[in-house]
Amino acid sequence: MNFKFKLIYWYSNNKRQLPWRETKNPYYIWLSEIILQQTQVKQGHPYYDAFVAQYPTIFDLAKATETSVLKLWQGLGYYSRARNLHTAAKHVVNELNGEFPNNYKDLLKLKGVGDYTASAISSFAYNEVAAVVDGNVYRVLSRYFGIDTPINSTIGIKEFKSLATSLIDKTQPATYNQAIMEFGALQCRPKNPDCHICPLKDGCVALQKNLVSVLPVKLRKTKVTTKYYNFLVCIDSHKQILYEKRTNKGIWQNLYQFPLIESEKSLNAEEFHLLNFENTMLSTVDFDYSLYNETDIIHKLSHQHLHTKFWIIDVDQLPNEAINIASLTNYPTSVLISDFIESFNF
Repeated sequence: MNFKFKLIYWYSNNKRQLPWRETKNPYYIWLSEIILQQTQVKQGHPYYDAFVAQYPTIFDLAKATETSVLKLWQGLGYYSRARNLHTAAKHVVNELNGEFPNNYKDLLKLKGVGDYTASAISSFAYNEVAAVVDGNVYRVLSRYFGIDTPINSTIGIKEFKSLATSLIDKTQPATYNQAIMEFGALQCRPKNPDCHICPLKDGCVALQKNLVSVLPVKLRKTKVTTKYYNFLVCIDSHKQILYEKRTNKGIWQNLYQFPLIESEKSLNAEEFHLLNFENTMLSTVDFDYSLYNETDIIHKLSHQHLHTKFWIIDVDQLPNEAINIASLTNYPTSVLISDFIESFNF
């Protein structure tokens, strides 16, 4: 039995029952693929259910506000995925008359859809012969064939895509694609895979050469930078609070947060008092302040470590753009801000 048939046989006996595998509806498959990018199934599954319930058709998603989409997405991270999801939904409805693209080439034109996602949707929904290559597939192919080309290099991306394309079962591409991804997720795991019960062990180069813990190879990540954030939690005597939309480009674009001042290091109370408040409403009012967390809350992102302090600012009256504290949770925000709101006794 060759590589692909062993995978498909394994899959038939070991696959998880997941709702997006029980449908050919491209909208539902697309939703699942966008949600599961950089997200494990156990974390993404509840979000998939929530999106299907709130936006059962692509027309419902297209009609939604970006704020409501971001709120439903809250906690998943990588918020550009949600913004792209919403943009693509509006494009399909407004430009394509609600007809979802039915092939790999046209799927690539959708905002937020790259090679992997287009291959997945086209094969799962339309049974197109398009090989998927995600992290799980890279791992399986790299180990089985003993390939040490970095998977995040230009050469590696082309090499693995070519290999995946040569291996795909042309008679059942959807099943094969699901099988190799599931195999990587459940059997050929990143750490400590149980190679002794692996159906591919007899042909696995990594197992034979003791390279399982070495492969796949990845180029070193971009250097992680450290930033120091000071959030101003401004509250007045009327239970109003300042909360603003983050409009600048970045991972938290269009999410809400408390007014923010960046500093060059972690500040104590005396150093905070010496900050320049010129571009904030605090430049024109008297205020009292206290530090919520003496120790920095460190929020780790893929490329940044945010050392964060929350300063509680008491003022008599805030400007008209302030909102009622009770409505804070209605706005989409980052996990960092959400966790603070949940822990702080307003």
